[in-house]
Amino acid sequence: MKITKRIAALLLSVPFAASLAVSAPLCVNAYETASLSEDTLSFYEQWKEKYLTQDKYITDETQYYIYYSQEHYNGGNASVPVTVSEAHGYGMLIFASMADYDAQAKDYFDGMYRYFKAHLSDIGPNLMSWQQCDNGTALIDGANDGAMTGGLCDSATDGDMDIAYALLMADSVWGSSGEIDYLSEAKAVIGDIMKYDINHEFWTIALGDWVSECDSSEMYYHATRPSDFIVQYFPVFAEVSGDSNWMKVYDTTYKIIEDITSENGKGLLPDFVIRDSSGKFTASQPNFLESEYDGCYSYNSCRTPWRISMDYLINKNEKAKKFAEDITSFASEKSGNDPWELLAGYDLNGNAIEDYNDLCFTAPFLIASACTDNSSWHSSVREVILDYGEDVYYGDTIKMLCLIVDDGGWIVPAEKSVSVRGDVNVDGIFSIADLVMAQRYILGNGSLTNWKNGDLCEDNIFDSFDLAVMRQMLSKLL
Repeated sequence: MKITKRIAALLLSVPFAASLAVSAPLCVNAYETASLSEDTLSFYEQWKEKYLTQDKYITDETQYYIYYSQEHYNGGNASVPVTVSEAHGYGMLIFASMADYDAQAKDYFDGMYRYFKAHLSDIGPNLMSWQQCDNGTALIDGANDGAMTGGLCDSATDGDMDIAYALLMADSVWGSSGEIDYLSEAKAVIGDIMKYDINHEFWTIALGDWVSECDSSEMYYHATRPSDFIVQYFPVFAEVSGDSNWMKVYDTTYKIIEDITSENGKGLLPDFVIRDSSGKFTASQPNFLESEYDGCYSYNSCRTPWRISMDYLINKNEKAKKFAEDITSFASEKSGNDPWELLAGYDLNGNAIEDYNDLCFTAPFLIASACTDNSSWHSSVREVILDYGEDVYYGDTIKMLCLIVDDGGWIVPAEKSVSVRGDVNVDGIFSIADLVMAQRYILGNGSLTNWKNGDLCEDNIFDSFDLAVMRQMLSKLL
């Protein structure tokens, strides 16, 4: 088990401790040093007023969701979609970020938590059903094509990851000793994401927990979605869960990014990616899952300049910086240095596929440009998104999150815990049981509950040298 330098880099910027043995509230990364701007706070009030919605059908507790539709149920025999887990994750991230600015932020967050728990997937027990529909009497899951009754429901990976991360943020700012144990809930979600949303054959991010039920001969088994490449989360998930497999996902994800963007040199990623029989990752064919533009930089992958670039802002990952520089260069040149001329999608050769602009495409370039030396472009993009005017849920919510990040207000949680050196089985003591677990691991016959407690040489690797030190430590105890 070799943990890459990326975790080491994260440890330099976040006061992580070495074990998960005894939980305590998460601390906050030094990145959160700036106060949110008046522009951001003003837009937050507008966003909250427009999209935060209470479930009117629930009377015994308060539940909130983010309204993403442009329709309302007005009677009849067809239900109407009102929200999705993607929107829910976004909302939870935003309210946790507003802990210092909105006295009601915790109430909103907790109401969204309760809604999340009321709408779980039928596959991953700690993951959220991807969509809810209003049938006039309840918000129901699994309602296909306007059905008035619910059906089987499953999750979408980006919503799952954002909910998990938001729960870690909540633990950072409010602690977990109250009514909701945010940290335990986050760990449960992270565990289910790894179990159901990650392809363990390729260590790729699956489209949702439903893919865990696909046969390896099915095309969706081999697919991934670049808008789910929220790479900044993965070292945090690895540290909180103690599961180093997150770093395998981290490395594989960057390989996909590099393989595809190196072919076009523009940083453009398609909405969907397929792993072919040779192991190569390529853009999907049209109408793979959603539209004729599934193989283009379109309404899913428009988020990648924000999602991927954050890993440079937070973790200083140089691959994220290279991606941000490439896609910023493409955007500024393609638009003639006028962000208003950025269009709503491109093929991977950089040819426009639409003739209009859209806020959801423009806003993510704010974060990519923050990773570059092109400060004038960054200023122009920020000015455009602040002046954009009335928009819909998708563009407004991405704008809200990008403004928080750009202001330096993004929370990066890291776990404080009481550690015991050598306690790789995390039972609170160092004993012969830890040595047995470590020996089995070195022989390839087991795993470590927490490898970092056993990293006695402090080189971010658990290997035979650490095992030798464990033997010396144990001999002194006997």
